[in-house]
Amino acid sequence: MTTPPDDRSFRREMATAYRSGWHFIDLVTAIPHSGDSLMVTVFGEPVVVTRDDDGDVRAYRCLRRPRGAPQPVRCAIRYGMIFVNLDQREQQLVEPAAPAAPRTLSATPRSA
Repeated sequence: MTTPPDDRSFRREMATAYRSGWHFIDLVTAIPHSGDSLMVTVFGEPVVVTRDDDGDVRAYRCLRRPRGAPQPVRCAIRYGMIFVNLDQREQQLVEPAAPAAPRTLSATPRSA
């Protein structure tokens, strides 16, 4: 029989295993107009996703300290979906590589 992890080890595991990646929030259609916002909780942290006046989608971590300004969170739009990354380390959402141009292979040798 195994014992459940204590709260400290569980938080540490969540921080290292889950918070370091990109996480799906919602579809872009959830905030269609400038000034629209969406409040979500990602691994226990409140995050506000908003569309600014330029139409860009931005995400902010809501800090619970006095006079704490919202902290920007990395946000990306892919295929009409909003993703955020709470990790402070530098990471990028990997773009799929462009497929190589198709080549035609011939079974007959070229004539010189």
